[in-house]
Amino acid sequence: GAQCLALRHKRIHEMIELFKEIWATVQHNKLRTALTGFAVGWGIFILIFLLGAGNGLINAQMKQSEEFLKNSMVVYGGMTTKPHAGFNMGRRIELNNKDLQATSTAFSENIMKTGASLYKGGVVLRLGANYMANQTIEGTYPMRTEIDKIIIVHGRFINDIDIREMRKVIVLSQTQAKELLRDGDALLGKDIIVNESVFRVIGITKDDSSSSNSVAYAPFTTISTMYNYGHRVDRIEFSVAGLATAEESDAFVKKYRERINPNHDAAPDDDGALWIWNRLSQSLQMSTGISILRSALWIVGLLTLLSGIVGVSNIMLITVKERTREFGIRKALGASAWSILRMVIVESMVITTFFGYIGMLCGVIANEYMNATLGNQVVDAGIFQATMFLNPTVGIDVCLQATLVMVLAGTVAGFVPAYKASRMRPIVALNAK
Repeated sequence: GAQCLALRHKRIHEMIELFKEIWATVQHNKLRTALTGFAVGWGIFILIFLLGAGNGLINAQMKQSEEFLKNSMVVYGGMTTKPHAGFNMGRRIELNNKDLQATSTAFSENIMKTGASLYKGGVVLRLGANYMANQTIEGTYPMRTEIDKIIIVHGRFINDIDIREMRKVIVLSQTQAKELLRDGDALLGKDIIVNESVFRVIGITKDDSSSSNSVAYAPFTTISTMYNYGHRVDRIEFSVAGLATAEESDAFVKKYRERINPNHDAAPDDDGALWIWNRLSQSLQMSTGISILRSALWIVGLLTLLSGIVGVSNIMLITVKERTREFGIRKALGASAWSILRMVIVESMVITTFFGYIGMLCGVIANEYMNATLGNQVVDAGIFQATMFLNPTVGIDVCLQATLVMVLAGTVAGFVPAYKASRMRPIVALNAK
């Protein structure tokens, strides 16, 4: 026990002496140490900063895409761009129930669920003395909540029974509910006046950053009958499956046009007759773009890190060369090759670890600053608001890995020349220039 304790004290004393020597060397070579530290810290800082900025852009784009069902498509009537069947170009197309029926039955191998919408603008919602003017009521189907990720905070959404029985039920937004009744949640089960008709409130949707907070939802069949829309359909929406690539998705859209366009005496290849929001293709392209952006950020960051590694290597080579005579004197006085090698390696590890940590800390602080400023900014496009920069941070595991790589590189950079110097004969080292 006493021998172990003495050995431990000896090792501690040796480490203390070693760090004293390193400190003395650093004090004597301040510029060299500063250059080495800057190369290490800058490389890690740039890597973390670039990855953080890239993640901020990527996270914002992913958040926007999460607001709707990725494997879905939305169809609106457009305007013909080609003359066909005796009609001139520039004719406006209005979707109808025939299109909805064809969508539901003709593409069963790819279309999973189908829905549609009708819009009635300029609606007044009233409860007692409280009212909201210029609102929009949308007649829709149950799958509407899946297509645009509408969140129900109280009650429920339109269901199949509402559609079948043409019930006069309505789903309001939180904004609408609060305007009609201070305690908006208490509106559930109550009757409100929609223009001149009575509707029962069955649900309340969560407000979002778009203009849909002024939209109330009712059964499609109810709105179609009430306002005598006949066979009119304003929007068709559906979810798709079995389309793995953007090319397959675009080919499906082409086939869909060829089937629906003739319903309106439009050319099968007229891309303007229908306006189709191909969310699946958009999502696949976004995923590809994000992958490319991630790869580019890593390449640039790693090249920056590599430049730091090269800088550290060059400085360590010069350092060892400058201290070759010192090593010769140490060996002449009885120092072992291992003690010289250990001194250089530990010095390299201490410098790269310290400045690597400083670079990592500065990178994390820069990312947090971006998050506190740019991360909270929202672009208002009128009909919607979008966050362009979200959570520009990097995982602590990436920060530690980058720092560890630089520390290992600095250690290796110091080891190779130090090993050669430690193997020199004292007389050769003393005569080195």
